[in-house]
Parts: sequence; C-alpha cells; structure tokens
Amino acid sequence: MDRLQKNQMDFINLRLGTFIHFNSATVQFQDSDIIDWEFDHENSGAPRCYPFDEKGWNPAELNCCEWAAIAKSAGCRFAALTTKHHEGFALWPSAYSEHCVKNAACKRDVVREFLEAFRASGITAGLYFSILDLTAGIGRKACTAEHKKLIKGQITELLTQYGEIPFLIVDGWNAPWGGPSYEMLPFEELDCLVKSLQPDCLFMNIGCSQGLQGTDVVFYENAAGQEADECFAGPGVSCNKLTGTWFWRKEDPVTEPAGAEWALQKMREYFPRNINFMLNISPNPTGKVDANLAEAFEAVGKRVVLPPPLTSLPDGWLKRQG
Repeated sequence: MDRLQKNQMDFINLRLGTFIHFNSATVQFQDSDIIDWEFDHENSGAPRCYPFDEKGWNPAELNCCEWAAIAKSAGCRFAALTTKHHEGFALWPSAYSEHCVKNAACKRDVVREFLEAFRASGITAGLYFSILDLTAGIGRKACTAEHKKLIKGQITELLTQYGEIPFLIVDGWNAPWGGPSYEMLPFEELDCLVKSLQPDCLFMNIGCSQGLQGTDVVFYENAAGQEADECFAGPGVSCNKLTGTWFWRKEDPVTEPAGAEWALQKMREYFPRNINFMLNISPNPTGKVDANLAEAFEAVGKRVVLPPPLTSLPDGWLKRQG
C-alpha cells in the first residue's frame, strides 16, 4: 500500500461527514429561484447580473462551534467548508484578492474559525475551493497567467496558514457545469502544488468523471444526480442535502427537511462500496443554523451505524494509472 492509498483508506474510514455551504450565495440568492450561482453567465454568455458587494457579508451571529456541535450530533467525523464558491468571494483575508472578508462588514476569518472549532470537536476538517471564479473572470473561456497566479496563490494560503489540511475539495474545473479545462490548467500542475505544500493532503475534484485520473478520491454530487456504478469499490465520496438547495433560502426554516430514514438509506447504499457520505449544513446569513435542520442532523445521529474500519484495500479499489 503506497502513501496515497493509505491516505485514501484513512479518509474512507471516516465514513460520514458534513459539507457546509456558507458564502456569498447565502446572501445573494436567499429569496430567489435561481440556482446557487450564475450558471447562464458561465455557460451561455449571459451578462453578469449578480455581482456581490463585499460589504453585504455580515454574519453577526457566526459561531462555528455550534456548527461543529450539530455535525457531531449526527455522528459526522469529517467536514468541509466552502472557502470560495463560484462567485469568487473568499472567506479568509486573502492577499491575492480584494473580493474577500477583509473588505466585508464582518471581517472575521471564517476559515480559521471553522477549522479551530471542528478540530476542537474531534472532527477532521478540510476545505472546499472553487477554481471557477466569476468575479475574477476565471472560467471555461479564460484562465490566463494572472488567473493561475490567483488560483495558486489562494490555494497556497489555505495550505500554509492554517495547519494540517487533510483534504482539499476543488470544484468548477474541467467540469460539465463550467470552469477551466485540464488543457487550460492541467490537473498535474495543481496536484503537484498541493502535494508540495502538504504531501498527505488528498486533492479531490468534484468535476472529475474519469476514475482517479484527475482526483485522489472519486466525488459524486449525488444531489445533482451523480451515481456510482454498482461495481464501484472505492475510494469515493458523495454529497447530498436535506434542504432544497446547497445554500440557505428564506423558506428553509419553515420547510421540513428530508427525513433521517432517507439519509440512512443513502448510507446503506454507499458504505459497502467504500463511498463516504456528506450531509449538507446551510447556515443562514447571520451564521446560524435553523432549528429544523439541526434537529434533522440529531435524528440521523440517533440511528446511524457506521461500518468497521478497513484494515486493507478491498478488491476492486481504484488505483491511479500512469
């Protein structure tokens, strides 16, 4: 078993996690029927209609320890935070962009607070980062040298300023829904950067659809209809949500989330195939999590049964080729 395979197996043994979607879309689209970002701008050339003013970011009741407690109540053992989504707003004070919390009404470093709170709760904490950046103009039409400087600079910040990051999830890159292609920005280029900064950091690409060619763990956005083959044996991770959208909407507090049995059935399907499961937490613009979502997480925790840990790689475990 090589180093990457050991890290993959350790990740799979975590089994259940949470994906915290909290960023500019939380504020922008809370009362909209638009999806969580400007898909038509990226994919069909529609004019940009929803720029985000940094001063609109003001989560006055932010308490990441409450998020961690909710995750813990469900039995979650790992977590990821959307440090930057497709719109491009960074939840940490980045030296590479003005479009970040240093120019917001609330200047708190959400990335640091998230990592500290979840680590203190004994939850393995990693990060999510979008390569697609509508504010910077990074997408399927452009990924210039200046754009690459921004991408690499921000990834470097995330992997050098916050201690050990066991995994980095990237999105909006060589994906059907947008972002630069591998021809514009090769996978190996960023993978080498990540491994040079943190050799044990798993680099997971949500947009990868070719096994392990372009990711360290195969990622399925199950909420978007992505499913693993029945014969898949790992390593994989799938994400889904109990509410209607990834980011918070005004109707969420008065809309019943999907039930615990639905989530548990998903886990029963995934865990035997060595696919981890991530349930979404969507804090509101103040930084609080609605009571009904917190209660749904607790209901999962009362019934979840996690499988015993792997001690060796099962037959059929994918290995990167080349």
